[in-house]
Amino acid sequence: LEALRTAQEKTSDGLHRSLQSGQETLFGNLKNSQEVLGRLHSQIGRLQGTSHQMLELGTEIRKLQQILASPKLRGQMGEWSLETLLGNILPKDSFILQHTFRDGKIVDALIRLRDYAVPVDAKFPLPSFVRLQEESNEAERTRHRRQFQKEVTLHIDKIASSYIRPAEGTLDFALMYVPAENVYYETVVQQTGDTLNLLQYCLDRKVIPVSPTLLYTYLMTCAMGLHGLQIEQQAAEIRQNLKTLTGDLGAFQSAWDTLGGHLRNAGGKYEEAQKKLDRFVLHLEQVQEADA
Repeated sequence: LEALRTAQEKTSDGLHRSLQSGQETLFGNLKNSQEVLGRLHSQIGRLQGTSHQMLELGTEIRKLQQILASPKLRGQMGEWSLETLLGNILPKDSFILQHTFRDGKIVDALIRLRDYAVPVDAKFPLPSFVRLQEESNEAERTRHRRQFQKEVTLHIDKIASSYIRPAEGTLDFALMYVPAENVYYETVVQQTGDTLNLLQYCLDRKVIPVSPTLLYTYLMTCAMGLHGLQIEQQAAEIRQNLKTLTGDLGAFQSAWDTLGGHLRNAGGKYEEAQKKLDRFVLHLEQVQEADA
């Protein structure tokens, strides 16, 4: 009985220690779980804030899409983008916005150099491009691309017939400003199945499509040309000033020669008078001596 009691006490002590250790482990796990739940709660709060911001951003984007649904407003955005590029690169007197030709047609911008001007159109048909990008069905994409090409060709014809005016000082080509790089890519790159090469059509009609990057490069070239013209004008002014200075120097040389002649004549007269004066003094001295 004593042995059994001793064994029972040992077993009870072991169970008690095991139970205490298990309680401590469980308490630690519960504490860790509470900390994890606290962090999760904080992260969920931040995610809810981010989700709310994303929902607000989506709402603003939808509002912007609704605003830009107006073709007139899209045209104004393109004109504003073109005006910003022109104003940042070219001098103010080297371009005109909303230039009116003799027949009343208005071009968005006219880049003026010394002997000619380049018309720039900033309007572009975007609705068909948007439908093309949103369509996932291949057959429908083909149909929308053909519609997009058709609208672009009509726009090219309008630019060619309305704004290329050599009789009014423009060159025999015009620039078609495409306001986005992806739209420009869709315009100039010929894809499989296309029945029309839009880029070649543009070149045949002497309408050059330019993206914002290409227009920036072209405007920088124009700015360098304007700078060269300014240097040439200044050089012409310098040549004219040198010509005037040469004439003034010739007149001064003539006056200087005349003055030299007068001075030489005066010197000769002075020497002649000095000799006469010396003879007179000598004669006077001789008379005085004879009188004495």
